[in-house]
Amino acid sequence: MQVRYRAAPWTPDLRAKATRQDYYNNGGMTSAPITVSITRIVDPERAKEVAAWARAGQDLLSASPGYLGSGWVRPDPESSEWHMLFRFADAAALETWQKSPERAWWVASALGMVEHAPEERRTGIEGWFDEPASVEVITPAASAPPRWKQMISIFIVFYPLSLATNWAIAPFTQDWVLPLRVLLLVAIVSPIMTYLALPFITRALRPWLMARR
Repeated sequence: MQVRYRAAPWTPDLRAKATRQDYYNNGGMTSAPITVSITRIVDPERAKEVAAWARAGQDLLSASPGYLGSGWVRPDPESSEWHMLFRFADAAALETWQKSPERAWWVASALGMVEHAPEERRTGIEGWFDEPASVEVITPAASAPPRWKQMISIFIVFYPLSLATNWAIAPFTQDWVLPLRVLLLVAIVSPIMTYLALPFITRALRPWLMARR
């Protein structure tokens, strides 16, 4: 297991203590400290790039008000899962970081290199590994491919499937009125598209669908 940890950049002099106390007195400390746990999926072949990205994130985190510390944990050098912990003094300080342009730039810089998994927030009074007073799991917004790629994926499946189905039912439906022929076609094609064809083509084209510029 590899662990990277960075403590909060506070020094034990009187000036630093006064700065912290001013922060709390001004309403920054309105609730218990919050520890956020995030799992990110990383291609092991890009571990060096992601490590540099992680260090940049910790540098940005350390400059944010109310920051208490952060760390990265990897189960082993070949693991695709990277677990990050970071801690803020309260919910307001965490929200300031979450809405900051620095965080938005940092997260965006990893698109195509890091896949973001659900986020867990733990609120507790003591240290990093105390029994949490509350746990909140936040699922990130799904990263959808561009619509033009979705359109191409659907066309690749829908056109040949519709053509084959039309050919197969033509001998039996040539005397049917058009609405009934279309109804039969849709009744046959829809479940095949939904349960077989689209899942297959989505898996096959996933690297292309999810590729970023």
